[in-house]
Amino acid sequence: MKVLIVESRTALCTLWRRHIERMGATVWCAAGQGEAARLLCVIPFDAMVLDLEIAEGSAVALADFASYRRPDCSVIFVTRRTFFSDGNIFNLFSNVRAYLPAATDPDDIAALVEHCATTRLS
Repeated sequence: MKVLIVESRTALCTLWRRHIERMGATVWCAAGQGEAARLLCVIPFDAMVLDLEIAEGSAVALADFASYRRPDCSVIFVTRRTFFSDGNIFNLFSNVRAYLPAATDPDDIAALVEHCATTRLS
């Protein structure tokens, strides 16, 4: 299982990475849109954890790129805000599987990543 975490806050990315790696995944971290897009071009990720408030670039543009470049990559959005709280984000991208608060327990994020990465998108 190959997982990409796109998170500007290094400590949080490292925390999530450790929990997801315990599930047996290989994990890459990217701090922003450019770095993540480059990785998406060369690695067939099974899942991507994507912070809506990344410091560099646009998470929405990156999710759109992932839906085109890696349509089988499940996207799990995390956020510190209530933006998209009405569920519209699921209508925008065919590969979005979840929308979580960034404060979600790291074990729960890892379990969701494992589930989404191993469940075939339809």
